[in-house]
Amino acid sequence: MVRTWLERRLAAAKLDQAAADRRGYEAQDEYDQAAAEEWVCRALQAVDCADTQAALAQRLKELIGQDDYPATGSYDDTRFQRHVRAQLRKLAKMTKANEGFGKTLRYQ
Repeated sequence: MVRTWLERRLAAAKLDQAAADRRGYEAQDEYDQAAAEEWVCRALQAVDCADTQAALAQRLKELIGQDDYPATGSYDDTRFQRHVRAQLRKLAKMTKANEGFGKTLRYQ
């Protein structure tokens, strides 16, 4: 269920980035937020950590402990870093409570 949620959120983040990019300057924050969500989903899909709740929680702890999240294409690196940390904290809460992964709609 977590893998499906990650795949759907990754696709939604790409669509959100494209929509924000078309809107231009005023949507740069939304673009960075969608890029951060995409980065988090990719980081969690790259390592096979979605098998158990404990493995996912451990991987999220490792990612939260990082000082820097390397990415290209964001408008503001500081804002991007802040959004990545917020996404990681959100996922950590979802993992701890083991809920929210059933919500696979594009807009959450």
